[in-house]
Amino acid sequence: MNTTLSDPRRLLTQPTVAMLPKVADSLSFLYLEHVRVVQDDTGVCAHIEHPDTGPTRIALPVAALSCVLLGPGTSATQAAMATCARHNTSVLWTGSGGVRMYSGSHSANLTTEWLECQVRAWADENARLAVAARMYAHRFGTTVPEGTSLHRLRGLEGQRMKTLYHSLAEQHKLRGFRRDYDPHNWSDQNPINQALSAANTALYGTVHSAILALGCSPALGFIHSGKQHSFVYDIADLYKATHTIPLAFALNNSTNPEREARVRLRNNLRLYRLLPQIVTDIQQLLDPTVEPNNDDNDPEETELVHLWDPDLGAIDAGINHADKLE
Repeated sequence: MNTTLSDPRRLLTQPTVAMLPKVADSLSFLYLEHVRVVQDDTGVCAHIEHPDTGPTRIALPVAALSCVLLGPGTSATQAAMATCARHNTSVLWTGSGGVRMYSGSHSANLTTEWLECQVRAWADENARLAVAARMYAHRFGTTVPEGTSLHRLRGLEGQRMKTLYHSLAEQHKLRGFRRDYDPHNWSDQNPINQALSAANTALYGTVHSAILALGCSPALGFIHSGKQHSFVYDIADLYKATHTIPLAFALNNSTNPEREARVRLRNNLRLYRLLPQIVTDIQQLLDPTVEPNNDDNDPEETELVHLWDPDLGAIDAGINHADKLE
């Protein structure tokens, strides 16, 4: 499902402004705004009150959805959320267009495959360094020589960002630009800094949604550390140089840079199909052997939990193992 449900007349005429298509052809997202999600005799529905057409109910195929994003103006009944849980559908509460992720639920039956892959790489220093190096290589658009230290990679990335800021400042004929983020003096900042902060926050929300839909932990970062959103910052940094920074400089004369930054980024999410790209990039950063757009690599649901054994690996759960002691 790649649609926004807020006006029934738009269903066949206008695609969603949020970039919420199928990811790798099997992980589907649905974004809702200004609707009430309810349960009726036929299933979960979106109840829409439209001033021209009156009340309308549209059935939601939650059994076929991996993730539902609830935007502004939405409410949901307990019965509807219980049905989503039974169908292993994750529910995320987001800002407009699916950006600014506020909270979310994980499906109880969503496989921990990618979470375990993330934890294994995070807990091993060599593996963590390898993932961090792949993240920097992704930003540079080139391979990183084996053995390059994180200290040098951070320095190279710093030089790259300084060059980018200088180039964009010259392009827009701005002298003496300096990146400055001060949440306590927000109105005193120039439009570029305001737009960049707003766009980055929106990007964090989109990345957060993708991470939760995969079942990964947003807290276990490979470059960033110490915050519950460390992995979100890691992944979001992959796209700032191509999406949020050029966008912010383009708004240097805007009278409302915050809003324009969010609206334009939301449109870019759809235009560049960024959400499925984020999911694919996370998978390949954690496991480089993953083939892009391979259905076998998408998040899967598992019917039964298994038990861990250091010698045998995964063994059956839900049975009494007393008879197996001998």
